[in-house]
Amino acid sequence: MNLLHRHILASVLATCLAAVGLFAAVLIMGNVLKDMLGYLLAGQIQPMTFIYLLALLVPYVAAYALPMGMLAGVLLVLGRMSAQQEITAMRAAGLSLFYVARPVILLGGLATGAALLINFEFMPRARTAYKAVLAEAVQTNPLSFIVPKTFVRDFPNVVVYVEEKTGAELHDIWFWRLDDENRVQEAGRAESGDVRFDKANAALQVTLREVTVEARSDVDPEDFSRLRGTSTVGEVPLVFEVDDLFSERKKRMKFSWMTFQQLRAEQSRLARDGTAEEQMKVALAITEKASTALAVLAFAIIAVPLGIRVSRKETSANLGVALILVMAYYFLTIVVTWLEAQPAWRPDLLMWLPALLFMALGIWLFRRVERA
Repeated sequence: MNLLHRHILASVLATCLAAVGLFAAVLIMGNVLKDMLGYLLAGQIQPMTFIYLLALLVPYVAAYALPMGMLAGVLLVLGRMSAQQEITAMRAAGLSLFYVARPVILLGGLATGAALLINFEFMPRARTAYKAVLAEAVQTNPLSFIVPKTFVRDFPNVVVYVEEKTGAELHDIWFWRLDDENRVQEAGRAESGDVRFDKANAALQVTLREVTVEARSDVDPEDFSRLRGTSTVGEVPLVFEVDDLFSERKKRMKFSWMTFQQLRAEQSRLARDGTAEEQMKVALAITEKASTALAVLAFAIIAVPLGIRVSRKETSANLGVALILVMAYYFLTIVVTWLEAQPAWRPDLLMWLPALLFMALGIWLFRRVERA
């Protein structure tokens, strides 16, 4: 590799790492706000556990930050080089665009291999460990499970909202009982209450006082013209088996959280006992992980001619172009996932289309810029 290639590779690598770090930090912050903020405020998560959970989030967000970082990094570097006439000087010296882009394509290929490893191994293991550690942290302090000003949705068929909590005392409590289709069958409000942990039965006991309950139709709870009436009750007990609650939470395993070996095992099991729709969900999960890794290379290819044509030194403009392209890519993948219940449409094969489409567009732009 000559001096020019080393210069381009070093510039692109450094900028891509910075972009990946930026996008990863944003995604980590979003996960912290969504999953951990309430528990942190309630004191359920210790500082060391919080740091460990942050570390477990890194492989998870890297699966999404790597494609975005690659695209943004290449756009930033080549956009700057083009704006400063460096690309023009290289082409005036007789160097082809493909020659200039070799380090970028090499880096894209290496990043694709890293993305495959992250998507099929590191991310699933980290995500499973993250959910287990978070559940364990909450379980060690059951009394703090109910977080004020937060909709607690982890109880089976019940949603609870508490406006204020002082120790074990609760004030201004709202609750909703749901049916198996998550429709509200009963809605109620309590002036006060308390929460206790029954160690003998490993159960969380919530007692509501001065309760007003609105009962809805069992047949059609969403038909407000068929309300069964409103009643006032002095005290309502709610009991939740904590062990069962957390064992159920730990059992939840999305296909996207499975490693390659687990997905293959699940695929073999469903081939014998599963339906065509279930088999398609597993196949779609495998394809989505692989195609997302290929998207890293596709973004690297399309970013080279696009960065040269855009020719901007401004970081914000290039990041804006990168975000638009990434949003377009993920929108296409989401559209394909809508077809997972239609195995005849072969969404597992259609999932390759967004990455291949971006790669084809990049090659076409390559040829246009080369002839310009």
